[in-house]
Amino acid sequence: MFGQRLLPWDYGVRNLFRRPSRSILTLGGLTIVVLLVLVVVGFIRGLEKSLAATGNPNVVLVYALSSAADVENSSIAGRTPALLSASVDGVRSQYGVEYVSPELYLGTRITTANMKEPGMGLVRGVTTVAPLVRSQVQLIEGAWPQSGEVMVGRLAHSKLGAGEEDLMIGQQVNFDGHTWTISGRFAAAGSAFESEIWAPLADLQTALKRQDLSLVAVGMESPDRVADVDMFCRERVDLELKAVSESGYYADMQKHYKPVRMLGWVVVALVAGSGIFAGLNTMYGAVVGRARELATLQALGFRRRAILLTLVQEATLLACAGALMACLVGLTMVDGAAIRFTMGAFMLKVDSVGISVACGVAILLGVVGAIPPALKAMRLPVAEAIKSV
Repeated sequence: MFGQRLLPWDYGVRNLFRRPSRSILTLGGLTIVVLLVLVVVGFIRGLEKSLAATGNPNVVLVYALSSAADVENSSIAGRTPALLSASVDGVRSQYGVEYVSPELYLGTRITTANMKEPGMGLVRGVTTVAPLVRSQVQLIEGAWPQSGEVMVGRLAHSKLGAGEEDLMIGQQVNFDGHTWTISGRFAAAGSAFESEIWAPLADLQTALKRQDLSLVAVGMESPDRVADVDMFCRERVDLELKAVSESGYYADMQKHYKPVRMLGWVVVALVAGSGIFAGLNTMYGAVVGRARELATLQALGFRRRAILLTLVQEATLLACAGALMACLVGLTMVDGAAIRFTMGAFMLKVDSVGISVACGVAILLGVVGAIPPALKAMRLPVAEAIKSV
């Protein structure tokens, strides 16, 4: 009956403290592996959240049919907003103001006072109707831009590769041969708008010597009225317009970035796989150095299954401790960190999905990393193992 018992639970715990240097090194390696997994998953989740937060099912985007869904390349007539207001039913209005926002959108090189080289930024020319249509936009500091002024999203500095202090209120930015003073900063609930710079539409048109628009954003009373705008665009073939709901537009962008997200999950798998091999290497070293101890336990009557379980317990405890440390670092330093991307900038998101994946990888590292070396050690004859150094 003695041989069927498991080793005491605290035996594996105490073993971790008997070799503090080896335990600390193993813990550090496992923590780094899990933290890398957490960062990659945070990138994927942050990208998804940014695109999901940008789309509004009540808003219709009208842009040039020939632009192939790239509003930067879109050019439509300046009279389009008036035509939409006069011809489409169901446009939302409040206090006599219709939710029709003419916009000029472009990517351009922007410099600040402290930037050595210009960075690629996103500029949107808007009117005072824009915050009504883009309901997630909120002014958090300063004032709405007047002539010669701009307001910046809270992640615009990340998109430019500049310091946050370079885009504070009162600072100046230069693009398209003009100098603009920053009058305010805005947030947009984590959406893609946060990486943009907003300027008065008339001033931007003058600076660019353009009278056309990139798009018109129309706020409808309900998602069911989106079809009315689409019908108008189909009937007025001379205008060559295309209408799509904002949520549908950014849903298509999610499909466009699907290969990037898939690559991220592949990286997670590769990092986890490399972590498992690193864990195998570490555990092989740990188990080989304990051959005499393991053989002595067998001589005392403990079955190999019980010893194997103890070794898995030790590795899993270290892996779980590494996961806790990685999650703590992730929540304090990774969550909310801004990162540049082609669509602008977004924040890494450490949420329940990322933590679950990280903890799952940690448990996998502990269990899978401990079993092969433990099985190899168990195959040694007891007499031979006891004599080993």
